[in-house]
Amino acid sequence: MMRGHARRLTGLRPALLALVVVLSACAPRPKTGDPAARAAASASVALPAMRQFPAPRPVAPQRANRDILRDFLDLSFAMESGRALPYFSRFEEPVTVRLAGAPSAVLAADLDRLIRRLRAEAGLDIRRVTGREAHITVEVVSRAQIRRHVPNAACFVVPNISRLAEYRQARTLSLTDWTRIARRERVAIFVPGDSSPQEARDCLHEELAQALGPLNDLYRVADSVFNDDNVHAVLTGFDMLILRAYYAPELASGMTRAEVAARLPAILGRLNPQGARIPPRDQVPTPRAWTEAIQTAFGPGTRPAARRSAATRALRIARGAGLDDHRLGFSHFAVGKLMQAREPERAQAHFIAADRAYRRSPGTELHRAHVAVHLASDTLSEGRARDALARIEPHLETAERHENAALLATLLMLQADALEMTGQGDAARRVRLDSLAWARYGFGLSVAVPVAAMRARPGQPGSKPEG
Repeated sequence: MMRGHARRLTGLRPALLALVVVLSACAPRPKTGDPAARAAASASVALPAMRQFPAPRPVAPQRANRDILRDFLDLSFAMESGRALPYFSRFEEPVTVRLAGAPSAVLAADLDRLIRRLRAEAGLDIRRVTGREAHITVEVVSRAQIRRHVPNAACFVVPNISRLAEYRQARTLSLTDWTRIARRERVAIFVPGDSSPQEARDCLHEELAQALGPLNDLYRVADSVFNDDNVHAVLTGFDMLILRAYYAPELASGMTRAEVAARLPAILGRLNPQGARIPPRDQVPTPRAWTEAIQTAFGPGTRPAARRSAATRALRIARGAGLDDHRLGFSHFAVGKLMQAREPERAQAHFIAADRAYRRSPGTELHRAHVAVHLASDTLSEGRARDALARIEPHLETAERHENAALLATLLMLQADALEMTGQGDAARRVRLDSLAWARYGFGLSVAVPVAAMRARPGQPGSKPEG
């Protein structure tokens, strides 16, 4: 059994990549809709400077403390497979973090920015150091090295080691088994150095959060990176609250679930007083069969027909189990995504249903922005440019607030295409250049942004290393 924790290659992000071929339309569009032709058309255009996000703007969780308490316990005392964690574990002293390998200047800056957020928003005593030893080592390695150890992971985190070279032996000795850890002392995070800046940053956010706090992911939690749908790229207000509670002085390593549960109401009441005034929401537990169907639908090595069948099965399970929330939306999205090439009209109906389900669920503005990419693309293909603009524009601010440069670049390029179709050529050119500036961060890049991104980032789900 794999011992550790990994960021899956799964969810809405790969679905976005499948459509992002529109990004290569920086030059005047060729009459063909072939992605390769459009990429070639942009080859002579100088790329603008990379855009990066200004000060973070996290949104505070709008949920009842009773719901957050349940989520905290389920995130902290189980692995994704359902294996129980017998102990609450964390670092019990100020945390140091070091970078190893060959990190880029952008990655180092992103880590520093994340550490500042953890200090300011989660109240953690954490700092970056430059020596050879630290509580948490972030080692930059290649994607090939990561996948030799965890084939379906973009990045992963492991306890009791500091270098990837130590992993195999430590695993053999069961030193990397999270279920045996009652107090964290040394953790390693392995992130890809040959990926886009955004992918590396996303890995930093999720894996550093896991190294410090909860190890589980829950599909029922919509507003969090602790969710395998990979909708959220950076730590949210909910995530920062969870980490702040995780390091509350009332808690300590080695506590049992019952001991932590007894202290959490007072902790959350102090840290999130507004949550005491919000009524709790009844949420149906996520059926294991639904999770397995979603993993199959987006899993590596699965044939297209099997993917479509699994997505349809997930939708059927969601309806039967009464998952009338973002999970139903994600089920419709999965079906739409996987039937888009064969049955575009039926796919569009599922995207519309996904948007409708998301609209009923709080905290799903970012989910709707992902769906808007597909709906706007379909609308553009029908020649309805003004309707496409109406679909795109409400989601631009959402993508920027949630710091998803890949999504923002895609929405902007669709906006540019729609502007061009309505005769606004100068505005279209300005928006395309802005899109490419964001794409440099979101997709990494040479000129043919989407082609390179699609080849380099298969973006499909796989097994999650666990303890």
